[in-house]
Amino acid sequence: MIGVFDSGLGGLTVVKEILKNLPHYKIIYFGDTARTPYGTKSAETVTRYAIENTQFLLERGAKIIVVACHTVSSTAIPALKAKFFEVPFFEVVTPSMKRALKLTKNKKIGLIGTRTTVESNIYDKLFKEANSEIKLYSNPTPLLVPLIEEGWVNKPETRKIVKKYLISLKMKGIDTLILGCTHYPLIKKLIQEKAGKRIKLVDPSEEVAIEVKNFLENHGEFKEKLSFNTEQNLEIYVSDITIHFAKIAQLFLGRRVTLKKINWE
Repeated sequence: MIGVFDSGLGGLTVVKEILKNLPHYKIIYFGDTARTPYGTKSAETVTRYAIENTQFLLERGAKIIVVACHTVSSTAIPALKAKFFEVPFFEVVTPSMKRALKLTKNKKIGLIGTRTTVESNIYDKLFKEANSEIKLYSNPTPLLVPLIEEGWVNKPETRKIVKKYLISLKMKGIDTLILGCTHYPLIKKLIQEKAGKRIKLVDPSEEVAIEVKNFLENHGEFKEKLSFNTEQNLEIYVSDITIHFAKIAQLFLGRRVTLKKINWE
């Protein structure tokens, strides 16, 4: 069983890609909707939440953990690996960085994401370690998540805001753009339109799903295929539930889903 968690429901874009790549595996997802957003919390608090989320998934049978949250991926991975040292962890930052390195021709890479992700400088650090010639240009795009969650993916207002966010990055001459938030795949077509055909997009949901698939193909001890069809092999838990959350989940997955509420107490 593959465990996936995020601060809310954005990580369901990762789930969608994993289901596409690994349809015979069972996935258990946890969205910490009662404590979202993580981006405004301290690193200490985010780490505590991440540990609790991981423990929840492991107790329900998860064998590997996918951190579908850029904030957690930017701050808490070392602590998670230290505490749960026997568990394979996957996060959305490293595979996105690796893919961007392969795609860029002029070594100018752009990044859009939440303020916490951008200000963590995690991508800057990884690129410097991998290739000191890379120039990373980052731009926080805080308005995109609420617009997406309101379902405004095709609204004129969203189109104008995306265009405005990308102007400075395009002026830097980037040829590759990392979508540094798991919400952004829902407006990937719009982002590509406003970025232009010359700029290649890196979707973290796609990249981490491929990494998980490659891992399972090379580690037989984790390759426990389960005979579920795509309508039965997904369980979604949340820490708070509203009608709006159910609509968001359906938007992200493109199908009807049932949310199960848990109570931390």
